[in-house]
Amino acid sequence: MKRKKLVIISHTEHYLKDGEYVGWGSTINEVNYLADYWNEVVHVACLHKTKAPNSSLPYTKNNIKFSPIPNYGGDSFLSKVKIISKAPRILYTIYKNSKGASEIQLRLPTSMGLYLLPFFKFFMPRKFTFWVKYAGDWGQKNPPLANKIQRYWLKKNWSDCKVTINGFWPNQPKHCYSFENPCLTQSDITAGRIIAQNKNFSKPFTFCFVGRFEDVKGVSILLEALKKIPTEMIDKIHLIGDGQKMNKYMIEAQELGNKVIFHGFLENKELHQFVSSSHFLLLPSKAEGFPKVVAEAACYGTISIVSNVGSISHYIDKNNGFLWDINDKSVSFDDVFTKAIYTTPNELKQISINVINLAELFTFDNYLNKLKINMLK
Repeated sequence: MKRKKLVIISHTEHYLKDGEYVGWGSTINEVNYLADYWNEVVHVACLHKTKAPNSSLPYTKNNIKFSPIPNYGGDSFLSKVKIISKAPRILYTIYKNSKGASEIQLRLPTSMGLYLLPFFKFFMPRKFTFWVKYAGDWGQKNPPLANKIQRYWLKKNWSDCKVTINGFWPNQPKHCYSFENPCLTQSDITAGRIIAQNKNFSKPFTFCFVGRFEDVKGVSILLEALKKIPTEMIDKIHLIGDGQKMNKYMIEAQELGNKVIFHGFLENKELHQFVSSSHFLLLPSKAEGFPKVVAEAACYGTISIVSNVGSISHYIDKNNGFLWDINDKSVSFDDVFTKAIYTTPNELKQISINVINLAELFTFDNYLNKLKINMLK
């Protein structure tokens, strides 16, 4: 039986492409899936006036409505002032679309969360189930101030809501539920197992990185590690994503020659093709919640060499990947990377087989089952 109306509030980037609204692919896939279980789904999110990246996807269900709010944010003082000036319009749009909702999902952390949490607490008549999806690092010791305030508010449950978070944490409040962000279908799992079973870990290796091109993602760190190994050990290095520092990283990668390919953002199908054909996913991030690409890599037996930020270490360990402890100053990413690529092919094959099971947790079906048990009572 379908539920009545789901309203999703997020800062997900949307664009107008050929007269059709498109948005950030991984989020749109999730909304498309959820639409099968509600009569009506409204997504209140940011509309950008720039060109849509290749990773953007359209909504595929007729019962989904996109309701745009102004794009906000930025590093300059003026952009921060505009966050406040745009608040009335954002609040009105949310209030208007929330009428008749049976469930409202607010996706945090985001700047507007600073006023939306009090708004839902004090100004919205509670005729719906209020659910916050916190996608940031729940255990981060020194988060940005805005994230810290939102996380504290949620821990204290001042908005009287259920919260889904990445990972499993000490002293986790009872209203906070550990959830895996969905990104895989059952057909992905079936196809992935076949690819993983046929994967050979003999040199040369294919590596990939997926994410925003910025320092916090550790792009320079992984490029430096790759420069220190014999070039005959490298087949290809696929760097998938975009960002303001792409030119900087392209210059840094010149030493690796034509082995490095910068792809920009890709459609989901293309992304899976490159991830599935890789031996290793490299992600020496300084901050994460839980990156979906780790689960996508696991689906194809691609081994992650990742930092232990966010909830990554709750899923990746020495049995199914290689984990870099960024707080251990005696061990560098180079050390962990070198250990991984000089592990015997048979051992790598076993690690690859082990990590396939992780992908099962990140299916849309598993997500829906958890929603039914914990959130939609």
